[in-house]
Amino acid sequence: MVLSETWFLEGYLDFELQKYRLLAYLQEVNKHFNETKLYPQLSDIIFHYNNLISFRDNKKLLQDNFPRQLDAVNMQQLELVYSRMLADDELMQELERITGYALAEMKSTIDSGAEIYEIVEKQLHIESVGILPLYKNEGYMLLRFGSYSEVRAYAYTVTLFEHKDARYKGVKMNYVDRFEKTVANTYEHIKRDIIRAIRTLPNPAVYCIESALNVPLDETLLPIAKRMLVRQLAA
Repeated sequence: MVLSETWFLEGYLDFELQKYRLLAYLQEVNKHFNETKLYPQLSDIIFHYNNLISFRDNKKLLQDNFPRQLDAVNMQQLELVYSRMLADDELMQELERITGYALAEMKSTIDSGAEIYEIVEKQLHIESVGILPLYKNEGYMLLRFGSYSEVRAYAYTVTLFEHKDARYKGVKMNYVDRFEKTVANTYEHIKRDIIRAIRTLPNPAVYCIESALNVPLDETLLPIAKRMLVRQLAA
């Protein structure tokens, strides 16, 4: 189940109806969290939480908060909806009740997801493999978790994007191959194998990330490892 960006404004503004819609959504999110699957559910619920905060604090949906999700036509319609609401005190009170309840319930679920995130992150260990070049905006990440000897290799590229007055770094990942780490086949050997197979970077930056926990790869470990790599590259 998914919520639209303006779910709390849609349909008949009734507390019980919107509460039912919200709880069904949170039940689905918590189901994934109970399976230690964080993404994309964690980022999605944080988006909705911040959306409600913005609406509550500003009493309108600011267009800057939705640069990709809302077009000009939708924004105009929302402004018209808001204008009509202002003239109806009872309607505004019901909306305040809906958003207040939703914020409390979402915060509890976000805290659960954040706790899982912190547990997984604390178990991660990152270090460079071999000598790092000066240019580190492209390279490889080697990921190993649990008791497995398997190492998954990903090519990474640093991406920059702007939001308002700030610039942020992100990382784009592409799966390369899998290797077996043994006493003889170390991370350095795996790095050499990658360089021989992919000749685009003669001396790439390579980082290995290890986790003692056996958690879902795509939904949890890989997204958290990517964020750890971004911090490492920015250090």
